[in-house]
This record gives sequence, C-alpha cells and structure tokens, in this order.
Amino acid sequence: MRHVSIVNIAVSLLIANICFIIGAAVAELEQPTSVGRCSPAVFFMHFFYLALFFWMLISALLLFYRTVMVLSQMSRSTMMAIGFIVGYGAPLLIAVITVASTAGPQNYITKQFACWLNWNESRALLAFVIPALTIVAINLVVLIVVLYKMLRRGVGATTQPDEKHALVVIARCVAILTPIFGLTWGFGIGTMVSRNIGIHVVFALLNSLQGFFILVFGTLLDSKIREALAGRLSLRNLTSSNRTRSTSAGPSSSSGPGFFQWMRRRRNVYNISEAATFSNMSSGSETYTNA
Repeated sequence: MRHVSIVNIAVSLLIANICFIIGAAVAELEQPTSVGRCSPAVFFMHFFYLALFFWMLISALLLFYRTVMVLSQMSRSTMMAIGFIVGYGAPLLIAVITVASTAGPQNYITKQFACWLNWNESRALLAFVIPALTIVAINLVVLIVVLYKMLRRGVGATTQPDEKHALVVIARCVAILTPIFGLTWGFGIGTMVSRNIGIHVVFALLNSLQGFFILVFGTLLDSKIREALAGRLSLRNLTSSNRTRSTSAGPSSSSGPGFFQWMRRRRNVYNISEAATFSNMSSGSETYTNA
C-alpha cells in the first residue's frame, strides 16, 4: 500500500506540473488571461495538486497506523478502497464545489499574470490553501509521533552499527519522509505573508525538486525495490551470459553431446532388437520341443 501511495503521488505530481506548464504558457501569451483557455488548466491543476496532498496524507496515516496500531489488522482491499476514495474523491469534490461556488468563470481564475485560482474577488484560492496546509500540519504531527516511537523503542537495536546515533536516525527519517509527506509546501505560508525573494526561491526550489527527492528517498533507497532491481539485473545478466556461452561454443560443442546421444540411442535399439530376437528364438525352440 505504501508503494501504491508513492505511485499515485508521483502520477498526481506529474499531471499537476504539466497543467501548471500549460497554464503558464497560456498566461504568457494572453494578457489579460483568457478565461476559456485558463479555466480547464486551473481546474485540473487544482484537482491534481489536491490529489497529491491527499495521497501524501494517506501515506502519513498509513505509517501512523503501522507504527502506533501495531496489533491492528486491516485488509488490503479496505486500504485500497479508502485510499482511492480519499485520494481522488475528496479532491474532486473540493474542485467541483469551488467551480460551483465562484458563480461564473470570471471569479474562478485570476485576471492577470497567471492561470490560477482567484483571490481578490472570490477568495477561491482558499479551496487549495486550507486543505494543503491542513494536510501539511497533520503530516508534520505524524512525523513527530513516528520519530518519537522509533526513539522510544530503541533505535540502536534495529539500525546498522554506523547509524546507532539518534541524530543520524532522525536525520535519515526526516530526509526520507519530508518529500513523501510534502512538508516543504509549508514554506508556502512564507510566500503568502512575505515578499522576501529568498523565501520564494527556497519554496520554488524545494517543491520543483519534490519528484526527484521522492525518486531518491522514496524509491531508490527502498530495500525491497533495490532487491527487486538487483534480482532482475542478475537474472538478465545470467540470461545474457548463457546466450554468450551457447553462441561462443559453436557447432563443435553441440556436436559432441549429439554424437553421444546418437550412440546411446543406437545401443538401446541394438539391445532391444537383440532381446526380441532372443525371445523369438526361445519361443520357437519351446514350440519345437512341445511338438
């Protein structure tokens, strides 16, 4: 289920960023922004960015469930149903309500500079800001609880010898879980309340690299994924080495086993024919004696 969450996070982030690029291109070509062209891009951008946050929430709640409620068991089908209903159903509901409540496309998107939710007239941007920041706050609390549980259970007994220090374990967990939980989006508060260019640069840099961080920390550092990749690569290398051996051996090596198999078949045929001849001779002599 954790891998399902990571896949849906990556897909939602990919589609949302594609819609962001399309909206930026439309806003750059047309000033003021075209409502007819911006509205679809804004809707899908809003939907998939919210889906990204809700799937990050599912990942955090799944980790909280596995860490705190150890003895509790939930079926995989139930987890999948809850995940897809929350991951895509809730964002779709919020996006549709936002379109319906803004009373027309003129108050749904911004008038200039970008294809995005309106703020000055209808405050439609709150339909993205409030769910996103709420999920970031919940994920931060889950991260703190998970770190506390890990340190309380005794980190030294479950880590490698060079990672027994608590600070190293905390740093590693934060590095792995921060992009998956989307905690870097918390810098968005700074971009809303401050015009400092440094906060905007940090926010843009960290969130533009979120997919790369998920690839490194959430995928390549996963032991199961590394084992699967290593097994597939070793199987591929074994297959290619066997093909190389069979090709380099040539017809001379294949003729040896074929010759011995031909001799063995000839010997078996000779033994069978000799046994049949001997049985015929015995039966003939026996008939002759009775006669």
